[in-house]
Amino acid sequence: MKKIVCVVGTRPEAIKMAPVILALKDEPWTVVRVLATAQHRHMLDQVLIFFGIEPDIDLNIMRPNQALTTLTARLLLELDDVLQAEKPDVVLAQGDTTTVMTVALACVYHRIPFGHVEAGLRTWDMQNPFPEEANRVIAGRLARWHFAPTESSRQNLLREGVAESEIIVTGNTVIDALLMTASKELELGIQLDSAKRLVLVTSHRRENFGEPFRNICRALRTLAERNTDIQILYPVHPNPNVKDVAHEMLGGCNNIILCEPLDYAPFIAAMKKSYLIISDSGGVQEEAPALGKPVLVLREETERPEAVEMGVVKLVGPNYDRIVNEAQRLLDDPVAYQAMARGISPYGDGKGAQRIVKHLKEYFFDN
Repeated sequence: MKKIVCVVGTRPEAIKMAPVILALKDEPWTVVRVLATAQHRHMLDQVLIFFGIEPDIDLNIMRPNQALTTLTARLLLELDDVLQAEKPDVVLAQGDTTTVMTVALACVYHRIPFGHVEAGLRTWDMQNPFPEEANRVIAGRLARWHFAPTESSRQNLLREGVAESEIIVTGNTVIDALLMTASKELELGIQLDSAKRLVLVTSHRRENFGEPFRNICRALRTLAERNTDIQILYPVHPNPNVKDVAHEMLGGCNNIILCEPLDYAPFIAAMKKSYLIISDSGGVQEEAPALGKPVLVLREETERPEAVEMGVVKLVGPNYDRIVNEAQRLLDDPVAYQAMARGISPYGDGKGAQRIVKHLKEYFFDN
């Protein structure tokens, strides 16, 4: 039996690791241990509950407004104890958070092979997104296996000198999770006006804090005031840099609904009901095109260029004029809308987790 520790720290990590964890648990040759760092506490827990996954180890690392240096130091110390106690054969983690970067480093210190799920995403700008670009670059230098979601990600890794034999193109496991979820009857739990087109919004990126986020809010309010036939639903991130400003600038507008962050299944329900999505989320850029929903991305650069190149996602940045103009065009022009709402995705076929499991099995038993 081979012991595999799967690490999750945030909601997106839990979503993308859930298919991998469940697929590994079905294998007779594995002992799967789930480690939750709880870098995001509540938002992590609700995803794990939805997928029926219970952490075996919980570091409960989250603290209000903790600095990145403090978070990193605490994670390294906690992970050191866990890896010494568990002695796994392999550790897997997904993405570009501080959790992933510190897991990769701790694995190197303990000489444990680390598999990086969703490897090879790059903007080539360490400040954008911050600190995610640095986290994934560091994790990429330390990983034993790079489970790249797309050919573009594979090419990024090759440019950095990663051996071709260490890169496995799997598709993105977010599509595995999406297809597992979207096929179910999902309840949003929020009363919407069925006569109005729904515009779904998410915005929480650290690099947009301050004036960029105020520009986003100004644009959303303008769109709401100009278009009485739309309803904007904005599940607001609990970070005070987001929550306080959003309620100050968008509260009281009749066709803007500000709500608490949605659990995973209700959020998929909201995406399915939406006409248009405006977001700075990486996961949404991957999920929404598969559901046939155009996405305007509130960032200047993206490490997920495939959907932009395909024309189903467009970068608008935290720029008032671009947000308003591009959203208005999609609301007014059916041809422009249909060009983006094609229901195609470059990110996977729902079998990414199976490919990861297959590679690990071959590593253990075919060598």
